[in-house]
Amino acid sequence: MSSAKKPKMQDRPKSRFSRRGFLGGLGAGGGVVGAGLLESGASAQTAGAKPVGPGAVAITLQINGKPQSLSVEPRVTLLDALRDKLNLTGAKRVCDRGTCGSCTVIMDGKAVYACSILAIEAQGKPIQTIEGIAEPGTLHPVSRAFVNHDAQQCGFCTPGFVMAAKAFIEKNPNPTYEQVEKGLGGNLCRCGTYVGLRKAVLEAARAAKGGQNA
Repeated sequence: MSSAKKPKMQDRPKSRFSRRGFLGGLGAGGGVVGAGLLESGASAQTAGAKPVGPGAVAITLQINGKPQSLSVEPRVTLLDALRDKLNLTGAKRVCDRGTCGSCTVIMDGKAVYACSILAIEAQGKPIQTIEGIAEPGTLHPVSRAFVNHDAQQCGFCTPGFVMAAKAFIEKNPNPTYEQVEKGLGGNLCRCGTYVGLRKAVLEAARAAKGGQNA
């Protein structure tokens, strides 16, 4: 058994590192990284388009085939512009986080969440809402199929589902049930009428004759 004595704490060589110094270094390093990111962002903004706001600015949106001029703050979403400025209330506000699909519209041929797009960024792109898919007094094949299969229930999510289904059918004119289920996975129905919804989309696809509008 060794008779060597363990060195006392005060006799041990002092380390150049300490927990306090390590945490302090992390804080300083984080500040540098943050500053670098901010600087890069500022440089990119300067090199790009001239910033606008924070006050309201004039924009023009192409809604249902017609130009609509309005004034909005740059932070206003397309959903808010449609509902509050243009009185197009078909697109509904539910989650306001781009997860439920109740605010779905078709923009540039694609189904998008209107709550996740700034109105100012939607300029120059054709936008279609539930109000513009059929002539007054008539039903689009998708809307008619929803009625036939009792797919609307409370109706709050229905406009978003109709728009998502319309965009889906235009790109998938002959879908299977499984493809419809997957293709409309971005829309939620709190009433749980998914079976009726999917059957309605299949019927609408057949009625649309190759994906063309009626």
